[in-house]
Amino acid sequence: MIVLRLDRVLADRKMRSKELAEKIGLTEVNLSRIKTGKISAVRFSTLDAICRALDCQPGDILEYVPDGGDRPEGAS
Repeated sequence: MIVLRLDRVLADRKMRSKELAEKIGLTEVNLSRIKTGKISAVRFSTLDAICRALDCQPGDILEYVPDGGDRPEGAS
């Protein structure tokens, strides 16, 4: 399973979701869906914009957790 760690990176960068959404041209609702994992896909262009805005690598916000592994809080 792929786990999104966007909240952690936002906290590390001391950036609010609203600010990131404005920088990358997404609505706060769509960014919230990405943060909570309530999506089935992310466009590479969106991932690129997030990484540019947060000065991070995709691996900083995406993590692979093998099936049967510990599920993080909030993951379904």
